[in-house]
Amino acid sequence: MSTEQIPEKFSGWLGHEPEAAKGKMVWGEFEPKTFEETDVDIKISHCGICGSDIHMLSSGWGPTPYPCCVGHEIVGKAVRVGKEVKNIKVGDRVGVGAQAQSCLECVDCKNGNATYCKKAVNTYGSIYPNQKDKSYGGYSNYNRTHGAFVVKIPEKIESADAAPMLCGGVTVYSPLVRNGCGPGKTVGIVGVGGLGHFGVLFAKALGADRVVGISRKNDKRDDVLKLGADKYIATGEDKDWAAENARTLDLIICTVSSEKMPMTEYLSLLKVGGTFIQVGAPDGGNLPPINAFTLITNGIKVGGSLIGTPQEIEEMLQLAADKGIKPWIEVRPMKEANQAIIDFEKGMPRYRFVLEN
Repeated sequence: MSTEQIPEKFSGWLGHEPEAAKGKMVWGEFEPKTFEETDVDIKISHCGICGSDIHMLSSGWGPTPYPCCVGHEIVGKAVRVGKEVKNIKVGDRVGVGAQAQSCLECVDCKNGNATYCKKAVNTYGSIYPNQKDKSYGGYSNYNRTHGAFVVKIPEKIESADAAPMLCGGVTVYSPLVRNGCGPGKTVGIVGVGGLGHFGVLFAKALGADRVVGISRKNDKRDDVLKLGADKYIATGEDKDWAAENARTLDLIICTVSSEKMPMTEYLSLLKVGGTFIQVGAPDGGNLPPINAFTLITNGIKVGGSLIGTPQEIEEMLQLAADKGIKPWIEVRPMKEANQAIIDFEKGMPRYRFVLEN
C-alpha cells in the first residue's frame, strides 16, 4: 500500500509530430493505461536516452501514435503495486526496459522469449490489446508497467548507471549470451557507441578471450581500449583491415544501422562457423545485400536480436554488480530533454545520456 499521492494523470515530454525529434517535445499531461492489479506505478528518478527514442519521435519506424512520450530505460521507486504482483513491493528501487507487457501464455513467452511475443507491448508508442490504452515512456514523472516487466535494481549499481543498461545494455548482453560469448571465444563489436560500448564491457565481463572494437574512424580507439577491448579496427582508416583480420572472430555483434556499411568485409572477419548478429535497426530496415557465396563458402550464420527479457535484464544487472561494470554516461536534467536529444543526434554522448528528475 502506498502512502504517496499518485496523480491520475502523469506528466512528461510529449512528441506531437515528427518535428519533436528535433528538440520540439512539449511538456504536458497524459493518461496512463488503466491500472490493473498486475501493474506497478513507478516514480521516475532516471531515464536513459536511446536511439529508439529518436526513431519513434520522428516516425522513422512507421507512423507513431502521437502524442508520444518516449524513454524505455526507466529507473525509479515503486510507489503503487498491484495485489497480483509478487516480485516487487512498494519502496523498491526498480527498472523497466523496452517492453511493458506480453501475453505470458504463448509458446515464446513460456520458453523465455517474451521479447518476441506477437502480443508484446512496447514501453512507449504501443496500443494495448484493449485498443483503448496507450503506453507512455520515461521522459516523465511516473510510469505504469505490468509487474512481470519490472525488475529490481541491485544495491551496488547507481540508478543513473542502471538506466541505460535496461535497453542499451541488454540489447547486446542477450545476443552475447545466447551465442556463446565466454572463455575461448573471440568477439567483435561493430559500432562503438551507446550500444557498442556496452558490447565491449559485457563481452569482457563474460570472459571472452579477445574482444575487438570495430568502428569507422580512429577517434574512438583510446576509449575502446580503455573500456577493455584487446584490439581496435578503424574500417575507414586502417588499410587492408579486412584481409589482415580475416577469419579471426567467432562472433560479431553489429550495432550499426546503415545500408552502406561494408557487410561483406564484416562477414569475412568470421571464422568458419562463426555468427553475425544484427541489433542496429535503421529507418526502413534495409541493410546491404549479402552474397550467398559469402555464407556458403565460409559456413557462417547471420541472425538478428531484439532486446532482452526481464530475466536477462536481471542476470545482466547482477553481472554488472558482481564485476563492478560502470557504463560511460553523462547525466542531464529532465527539464533539458529537448537539448539532450539534439546533442544526442549530433553524436555528442560518450557514450549514453541519462535524464534525471
